[in-house]
Amino acid sequence: MDVDNLIEMANRIGEFFDSMPDRAEAVDSVADHIRRFWEPRMRLAILGALDNPEASASMEPILREALNLHKADLLPKTVSA
Repeated sequence: MDVDNLIEMANRIGEFFDSMPDRAEAVDSVADHIRRFWEPRMRLAILGALDNPEASASMEPILREALNLHKADLLPKTVSA
């Protein structure tokens, strides 16, 4: 799975929701979109990228915030935090 491509896609999602006036709602919406529309392998790969300083540096701030805040919700049900 190409993590750089996943980050690029997730950054676009983050940029879309970043225009919302309520920051907390925007962060929650980024995580909700990823949870609802990304398959488990994709979610695991982007969550794993948080531990890679180079990869996480290329993430938009709203994306990093959403992934960190909602990590447990984004993990597939068969994977525990």
